[in-house]
Amino acid sequence: MLTQTLRALEANGLVERHDFATVPPHVEYDLTPLGISLQHALTPMFAWIDDNYGAVQAARADYAGRTAQAA
Repeated sequence: MLTQTLRALEANGLVERHDFATVPPHVEYDLTPLGISLQHALTPMFAWIDDNYGAVQAARADYAGRTAQAA
């Protein structure tokens, strides 16, 4: 699954793969400029998740409690 994900990211221009052709195999990945721009776009979303995770969990628990009572 990781290999498929990395290949998809490479195909979309978000990462570049560096194969060092050694034994044992050694491969590294780096973000491309496009990947870096996506990282900058997603950083505020990840901060929001960190800031609001507790509230989302509380809302889920509240919802589960309300829907369990209605059933």
